[in-house]
Parts: sequence; structure tokens; C-alpha cells
Amino acid sequence: MKPLAVVILISGRGSNMRSIVEAQDPLVDVRAVISNRADAAGLLYAQQAGIHTEVLSHQYYDSREAFDEALQQVIDKHRPDAVVLAGFMRILTPQFVQHYHGRLLNIHPSLLPAFKGLHTHRRALEAGCQEHGASVHFVTEDLDGGPVIAQAKIPVLPDDTEQSLAARVLVEEHRLYPQVLHQFATGAFQLVDGQVQHCTVN
Repeated sequence: MKPLAVVILISGRGSNMRSIVEAQDPLVDVRAVISNRADAAGLLYAQQAGIHTEVLSHQYYDSREAFDEALQQVIDKHRPDAVVLAGFMRILTPQFVQHYHGRLLNIHPSLLPAFKGLHTHRRALEAGCQEHGASVHFVTEDLDGGPVIAQAKIPVLPDDTEQSLAARVLVEEHRLYPQVLHQFATGAFQLVDGQVQHCTVN
């Protein structure tokens, strides 16, 4: 089976990128790690792991469209089967999202559709949720609104703080994302007509 060619986009420490690399899945070929920030800590880890890295700063572009077009060109040099967002803190343009339709994935620290956007752990606590977690989903033009592929759930404990809840969810993120990429590499699911279609893998 041909490995899944993957390009990972980060903006910071890249802990989810690191979990994907450390899984050492023979079916997942991380071809490049790209960041919009030169000071993203995850770049150093990727370099030390022997992965090609590039920085494309959005500050040098006068519009979101111009940046996304340039980013697309950088990504496409690596001919990816999947583009993986791992803490990439940019809202993507519709044209970019459409270009990678069905192969653009993101992980979000909530049980979508609950708590799209930022500060998910604080909002979960404020809402009195008994359950929280993380979701991997296909990216669409609807922010954090694409079809959910898989979720990991944890109980919210009585003494949880925003920090403790975030730390426990992050553990689940690091377990979930490599699993989902492995399944994508085997053809276990795909995006069809705006829905996740699970396939029988022989």
C-alpha cells in the first residue's frame, strides 16, 4: 500500500505534528512541515527529525487571498495526499479550502459541533459540561464546521480547571490524530457529498 503523502501546517509548538511523526506509521509519509511563523517551536523539532521545513510569513502579503495562494504553491510542490492542520492559526480562504477538498484535515479541542472557535476548555467549564474532548474533521468553508471524522471523549472532573482540562484533552488529541491519519491512509473513510463515508477495508 502506497504511503499517504502528508504536509503539516503549524503556527506554534506543533505538538500534534510531533505526535504524528513519533507514531512512525509506515503508511504516513510526512513530506514537509510549513509554518506561517519563523519562531514556531515545532519547526526545530521537524528539522531535527529530518523533515523538510518551510516558513511563509503572512505578514509579507497584503491580503489573505494572496497569502493562501502562495501557501498553496508551496504545499503543492510536495504533492500531498493530505494537508494536515496542527495548530495552524489562520482562517483559510474558500479558494484554498476548495483546492484541497476531501484531503484537508484539522483537529479541534472540543466535541464539535459544540464550542467552535477559541477558548473551548473555558467555555466547556462555564457551560457545566460533563463531557469534553477533541474532534478531527474535514475542513470546509464553515469554520470548525466540516464533517467530523472521529472524536475522543473525556469526563469533566469536579475539580477541573481550564488548564487541567486542556492538558487531558491534549493527551487525547495526540492519540487521536495519528489514528485518523492511519485510517485515511488505508482508505477507511473519505469525504463524499459533504459527508464522511466509511469504507470497508479488505
